[in-house]
Amino acid sequence: MKIKNHCLYVLFLFCLISTQSWAQAKKQFNALLITKTAGWHHESINDGVSAIKALGEKNFFNVTWNQDGVPITEKYLQNFQVVIFLNTTGDIFNADEQKAIEKFIQSGKGYVGIHSASDTEYDWAWYTKLVGRMFHIHPAIQTAKLRLTKNTFTGLNGFTDGQLWTDEWYEFGPEQVKDLNYILAVDETSYNSKVEWPDRNLKGVGMGNFHPIAWYHEFDGGRAFYTALGHQPTDYTNTAFLDHIYAGIFWAATGKK
Repeated sequence: MKIKNHCLYVLFLFCLISTQSWAQAKKQFNALLITKTAGWHHESINDGVSAIKALGEKNFFNVTWNQDGVPITEKYLQNFQVVIFLNTTGDIFNADEQKAIEKFIQSGKGYVGIHSASDTEYDWAWYTKLVGRMFHIHPAIQTAKLRLTKNTFTGLNGFTDGQLWTDEWYEFGPEQVKDLNYILAVDETSYNSKVEWPDRNLKGVGMGNFHPIAWYHEFDGGRAFYTALGHQPTDYTNTAFLDHIYAGIFWAATGKK
């Protein structure tokens, strides 16, 4: 009798685990969240991780946080449909990991970069094209006016033209590719864009009449979405911003707008 009961218990556990695995596999898609830094560590990273996990729960997709430095390999990436670079900085991948990420995108999958993801891997030419434009410099955190473009990309419903927003306004270098679809900009006349970093021999003068801060494009067989918003910890409790990044995640993972 004891043997029979034990067998039933084992069968019950097997069914439970199988059911949980089946439910997980049936979610919309799997996202890999990367927050590794080799430079400045943003205070908002933990807020962002919590917010993106909550987006996964709300919108029925899986989020795996690569917080323990698990090596990025082709096999490791096979189970994901999108990689999210949340406030990454500096040179964070070796040559093998870079190649694995390239093959991941080339297989038709997606990338999302948030804020300092454009301050990452400057010497990896392929990555700079994936992001589209790279960070150059920024002035002090200030309130400025947002500008909507004519692009009707999903996830902009929470923004209005001329809306005030407080952030770390990145000035970007030149386009690394020519097919960027700009969806959001900042009005440079509404804040002071002038800045100097003497220790790095850098100077910022702004980007002129059109200063983009969010865009998307298809690249090398896959998809990439980038937003410069997301410096402030409080951004990750802002509904408009969360809708903005989920729209990017959803499109990058599925190709659907």
